[in-house]
Amino acid sequence: MGKLDGQVAVVTGAGKGIGRAIALRLAADGAAVVVNYCHSSDAAEKTAEDCRALGVDAVAVMADVSTMEGADALMKEALKMSGRIDILVNNAGRTKDSLLLRMKPDDFDTVVKTNLYGTFYCMKAVSKIMLKQKYGRIISISSIVGLRGNVGQMNYSASKAGILGLTKSMAKEMASRGVTVNAVAPGMIETDMTRAMTEEAHAAMEKEIPAGRIGAPEDVACAVAFFASREAAYVTGQVLAVDGGLAV
Repeated sequence: MGKLDGQVAVVTGAGKGIGRAIALRLAADGAAVVVNYCHSSDAAEKTAEDCRALGVDAVAVMADVSTMEGADALMKEALKMSGRIDILVNNAGRTKDSLLLRMKPDDFDTVVKTNLYGTFYCMKAVSKIMLKQKYGRIISISSIVGLRGNVGQMNYSASKAGILGLTKSMAKEMASRGVTVNAVAPGMIETDMTRAMTEEAHAAMEKEIPAGRIGAPEDVACAVAFFASREAAYVTGQVLAVDGGLAV
């Protein structure tokens, strides 16, 4: 039996990359998975199919979580699986990198709306459900740039730092009702973006990481799986950096 048998997990932005790895790991642990997407329907359907191949129920649900209406609709669809939501992973995000002097206000708004507001909306939409259950696990994907900043990513850094504030505040509000709220802060992870880098740039980046390698999406998924487990019942309001020592 899996650690999460009988539970339902909602993973936003789960079609590709880190979100897909998280969905598959939770499915492998026995959770039914709601694979949320906004644009990449084919990728989301493939993730759901691969989750079902692991022996659990899984469905792909289109919802724009950068709106309250989208977040509410996503949770309503998730409830159709078994009438409960045990795990929420706020993973949906986007970037629009640029130096401050060149960054357009719309570029700032778009990133913050998806990354930060989207996390808030999903937290709000699921909170009544989990409070009624007196059980829940909320895990949000932040970033080490939310801890230390990064050149050309003021909008992204601000959104990811904001997620940490949401996490710590909500953890205090929900702890007495059996709901834990934590965050994972990935460092440099192997994704479509890093695979598009030149070999020279890739090698230079690896040299900065004490562990000597760029992380895999599965490294992040392992941390999420811990926070989602019953073993983490006494862990809340925490931020776990999964970065090979980069932020040290």
